[in-house]
Amino acid sequence: MFGPIRFLWNATRGSRLAPWRSPYLRWRLETYSGMWAEKMQLRDIFSFVWAQRWEFLSFLFWTGRVQREARRRP
Repeated sequence: MFGPIRFLWNATRGSRLAPWRSPYLRWRLETYSGMWAEKMQLRDIFSFVWAQRWEFLSFLFWTGRVQREARRRP
């Protein structure tokens, strides 16, 4: 449950009040969607996240599973 929130918290470091300005999230969206990070605007990011919301949620839950596995192994 907290894995997705932890990922978003870490990914938006430095721009938590405006996560769409996060260079890391922009880079992730650019590599996944093919949109240019420099040209992304707030509406572009929200429309992409809304259109891909189930895949986005699946990715967030996957990051939680990966983090749990990483903590389990010494």
